[in-house]
Amino acid sequence: MHGQAENSGPGGYAAARLRLLNEKARSGPPRRSALAGLTDDWLAGLFAAGAPGARGVSLVAVGGYGRAELSPRSDLDLLLLHDGSATGAVSALADRLWYPVWDLGLALDHSVRTPAEARRTAGEDLKVQLGLLDARHIAGDLGLTTALRTTVLADWRNQAPKRLPALRELCEERAARQGELQYLLEPDLKEARGGLRDVTALRAVAASWLADAPREGLAEARSGLLDVRDALHLTTGRATDRLALQEQDQVAAELGLLDADALLRQVYEAARVIAYAGDVTWREVGRVLRSRSVRPRLRAMLGGGKPAPERSPLAEGVVEHDGEVVLARAARPDRDPVLPLRAAAAAAQAGLPLNLHAVRRMAAGARALPSPWPAEARQQLLTLLGSGRPTVDVWEALEAEGLISLLLPDWDRVRCRPQRNAVHLWTVDRHLIETAVRASAFTRRVSRPDLLLIAALLHDIGKGWPGDHSVAGEVIARDVAARIGFDPADVTMVATLVRHHLLLVETATRRDLDDPATVRSVAEAVGSPGTLELLHALTEADALATGPAAWSSWRAALVADLVKRVSAVLAGQTPPDPEEALPTAQHERLALEAVATGAPVLSLRAQTEPAAEPSDDPEPLGVELLIAVPEQAGVLPAVAGVLAMHRLTVRTAELRSLDLPDGVDGSVLLLDWRVAAEYGSLPQAARLRADLVRALDGSLDISARLAERDAAYPRRRGVVAPPPRVTVAPAASRHATVIEVRAQDAPGLLFRIGRALEDAAVRVRSAHVSTLGANAVDAFYVTQEQGVPLPGEEAVAVARKLEEALRA
Repeated sequence: MHGQAENSGPGGYAAARLRLLNEKARSGPPRRSALAGLTDDWLAGLFAAGAPGARGVSLVAVGGYGRAELSPRSDLDLLLLHDGSATGAVSALADRLWYPVWDLGLALDHSVRTPAEARRTAGEDLKVQLGLLDARHIAGDLGLTTALRTTVLADWRNQAPKRLPALRELCEERAARQGELQYLLEPDLKEARGGLRDVTALRAVAASWLADAPREGLAEARSGLLDVRDALHLTTGRATDRLALQEQDQVAAELGLLDADALLRQVYEAARVIAYAGDVTWREVGRVLRSRSVRPRLRAMLGGGKPAPERSPLAEGVVEHDGEVVLARAARPDRDPVLPLRAAAAAAQAGLPLNLHAVRRMAAGARALPSPWPAEARQQLLTLLGSGRPTVDVWEALEAEGLISLLLPDWDRVRCRPQRNAVHLWTVDRHLIETAVRASAFTRRVSRPDLLLIAALLHDIGKGWPGDHSVAGEVIARDVAARIGFDPADVTMVATLVRHHLLLVETATRRDLDDPATVRSVAEAVGSPGTLELLHALTEADALATGPAAWSSWRAALVADLVKRVSAVLAGQTPPDPEEALPTAQHERLALEAVATGAPVLSLRAQTEPAAEPSDDPEPLGVELLIAVPEQAGVLPAVAGVLAMHRLTVRTAELRSLDLPDGVDGSVLLLDWRVAAEYGSLPQAARLRADLVRALDGSLDISARLAERDAAYPRRRGVVAPPPRVTVAPAASRHATVIEVRAQDAPGLLFRIGRALEDAAVRVRSAHVSTLGANAVDAFYVTQEQGVPLPGEEAVAVARKLEEALRA
């Protein structure tokens, strides 16, 4: 086939290339190699036709093409090498080579250089040097190509002490720019940390002879990412390395995988192997370079005397050596099942990395711990989890060699499991470790830090199972906690924490905390002050470990308020009934002014205690907005629409009729809302009031104004939001029916909801608005006109109408 392509010109090559790419029986490394061979033959034919019998010139493949790793849409990286004796002929030859490539629409990265020019450019440009390390002869003067390869490799090895730190810096800059492949929902397979570029860097380190990457699994990981890139090129028809969300199902199908999640999990597994290999390799490079620079000076200073001791004991069977944690010479992993945990805990406490060979030695001789675990094993696990940030790297070292799966078999279900919610920064397994890291900072504020750390590690363990992950997680956590060796009472508490780890934040942001039923339901679920204390700390650790959109001053304040109220109930106090709450003097003043003027009256009051220092909080506490309006229809959508027009985000919204003093006729609605500016400063109260007057009398078309805004609202390309869902929360309140709305957040969403509820002829007592990333989760306390909860069938009908309105 190759010979035919060579003899039939560009058209023959294109047809042969197309047949090869459509050949389902051949994929992966064989197809990439065949594509490189086919291209070699075609280019060799072009070279021979342009320079018959030429000497002193050769065609060289570099970079990915040099490694024979041609994906369907890969660039062709080519170097036309010549000895400088006939530059005119070389220029003509270059035209005969490059133009046919361009005519076929193939991307080409090309250069024409003498060996001296190539060597000089490599010395100035690290990327050029990396490409030349993979130089491969295609056609022409083989001796010229061989001499260049030999010289470039010799230069690289001689200059490695200076060039490798620069290469490491290049890798770190790229990682900071592109992120970590093993956690991204739309990863760049080439540029992100743990991607194909990092494998190339590891090959360059190996070529320097200074250090070598751990080879176990590395070739398979690299081949796996290349397979995904091949499928991405074939399904999109484009030269892209970014695995976009809208293309993941097609790529998965091309690879014969179940779905997009299975694809991402495979990508993450490969990226984790590559990233870990990079960590180990760069650590070894640093050690070698430090050794080369320090030891000659030390020998001179010591005059050849006895060297300083290099091994410091850390724990039984564990020592520090040259900045790493290694096993003592007398350690016996096959007879000491607690040794992996002991070594890990010692490493995390000391803030040192676990030596690769030590971890492999422990993995080779490791035995499963008995059930229940011995007390020392449990204590070492808790020490590891409570060590803060160093825990992450130590845990990853254990996981890379299968030790975590041996200790906690349930971990395999969450390992590298993607989380499609953009609020989450991490995969499920990394999120669990991040939560433990965050929880370690709270161990001084709870009475049972051990239970907090274990619950942090296990709170999302149910995400590997079907159904509600909190319900599944409760069962798994009970089993794991018992296996680890906790007593029955502690096992029950850990299971309760896992079952209800979302209870506080969901209740605080979606329920009326002034409703006694809300506080009582939480108190019944929690059961004891000790559990409440732990749940409060776990809630904050979980949210902080999720990402910046999951926690804020506003959420923290709401959760703290709920915890205070639940604590009072658990202490035997009765929560006050909101129906018996008396209006404040300010409320009465605003209401009387609204009656007197027949128009809305506003009060905009900033938080009383300014922040001690500037904050990047995405959801600040905001300001209190009080509005008194003569009672009439359409107040909720009017206020929500005006606030949306002024780019004010609503956090909570309470609406109630106010009893006026004796002798005053009329009825007034009081709105007590918490709002925050999306950006910039707050608008003037006078402007808000003027727009609200116009909205209520119908002279301001809010729908049209918001439609213009909605048309320009930025949406992520290719991401189709799931449809809105509206449900009735069962038995959530004695005073009202609670309707929950889950929808894509957008300008004017609250306005649309308010208008739909007005159309359904229900009264809204309060609204509790919560936004997580692009998702709004809002709860509305509604009643009939008489102020009583809706009957069951009517509540379901209202929810259905609201859902239909939001889908329209």
